Order: sequence, then structure tokens, then C-alpha cells
Amino acid sequence: MNVVLLFCEDFITPFNQNSDNTGQVALAGRRLQHIQSVHKAKIGETLNVGLVNGKIGQGVIVSLGDDRCILDVTLTSPAPAPLPLTLLIALPRPKMLKRILQTCATMGVKKIILINSYRVEKSFWQSPLLDSQAINEQLILGLEQAKDTILPEVTLAKRFKPFVEDKLASIAKDARKLIAHPNEQFQTPVKSNKPTLLAVGPEGGFIQYEVDKLLDMGFTGIDLGPRILRVETAIPVLLAHLF
Repeated sequence: MNVVLLFCEDFITPFNQNSDNTGQVALAGRRLQHIQSVHKAKIGETLNVGLVNGKIGQGVIVSLGDDRCILDVTLTSPAPAPLPLTLLIALPRPKMLKRILQTCATMGVKKIILINSYRVEKSFWQSPLLDSQAINEQLILGLEQAKDTILPEVTLAKRFKPFVEDKLASIAKDARKLIAHPNEQFQTPVKSNKPTLLAVGPEGGFIQYEVDKLLDMGFTGIDLGPRILRVETAIPVLLAHLF
């Protein structure tokens, strides 16, 4: 935890981020345990803190007990700049989804769309990990790692064809549209700061119908070479190549 993330409900004194950016918070549970066992912090010490969807700053510990920690916080700095990216990911298996969400949040991805694909098992869509609270728990872990505060937006698209035909055009707009898929005829990824819409398939890749559908929508195919990577590995590699 490289930053202790705060929520509005943590404040025990009035807080207005548009005025003096200061306030007092009380923390318990997982964050308290981390402060005690990992930071091994003491009264008077300063920790990096940030308000979810707000600014980053510092918190001075004024009280530390077994049940809660109270900090005087001052928030002064903006969050790191996000990647200009919307990421379309074919819904992965639940255990992999947790790691992918954390990685995306850590690397600055702010828009994630989990889409269906022929090779996505129907049972994956029944996973409790798709509950909004469960998703946010993984995103928070990624933000804490990166010292970021802006919570990514995650949406679900359970039907591939209607999503591609009816919604994708409005999402893509003027972005460069890329589909990552093993194919030696596809180009190598090129770095750019242009807004990007990137589609990544499931384990085994998109089927040809899905690839053709995205190509028809103006996507350009990109390829990472002959080695077939797991989705959780491919995503950070792709982001490093593209940005």
C-alpha cells in the first residue's frame, strides 16, 4: 500500500476539497491493520494518503489504537495522468480477472469494458467477482500500488454482436482502434498518445468471426510475435508497447 486511500465517509470533520483541502479521518479494518503491521507507524508519523477520485497528500497520525487510527490530512496534488485508453477485454476466468483489474488500475487504465466472446465460459458471467463492490476492491488494490486515486470505470457487455454493432461506434469515436490477436500479418504495436480503443480476446483468442467483426468496424490488428501470452501478461506488454 503506497498510498492510504480515503473515502468521504472516513472524514470525522467537515471537508471541502475546493477550499483548504484539510480534514481529519478515522480509519479501521484493513487500512488500520496495514498501518500497524506493514508501515509500523507511530503517532506523529506521516503517511501518503489520497481521496478516492480526488487529490493526493499526506496524513499525520494523531491517534493510534487497536480499533482505529486518526489522521490529520492535507490533500494538495492531483492524481497521476491516466492512459488515453479504453480497454475491451473478453471476460477472463475469475481468478485471472482479479489480477487483471489490479494491473489495469496500477497502470492507469480508467475505462474497462468486459465483453463476451465465443470462448468465454457462460459460468464466468455468474461469478460474484462481477459485483460492483468486488470489482472496486480489486481496483482499489491497484490504485494503492500506483499511488493513484481515480477509480476506473468498469462496464459489462454480455452479448458480443449487439455491443459491437450498436454501441462500439459511439465509444470509439476518433480513437485509434486496435485488436490484439496472434497473426503474423498484423502489424507490431506503435507508441502514441492518441486516444486508443484496444480489444483483447480470451484465452485462445477471439474466433475468426469476432476478429472479422472488429476489423469491419475499423479496427487494426496488432501482433506481439509468435509467443502466445496469457491475458494477464499480454495486457501490460501491450500497454508498454502502445504508450
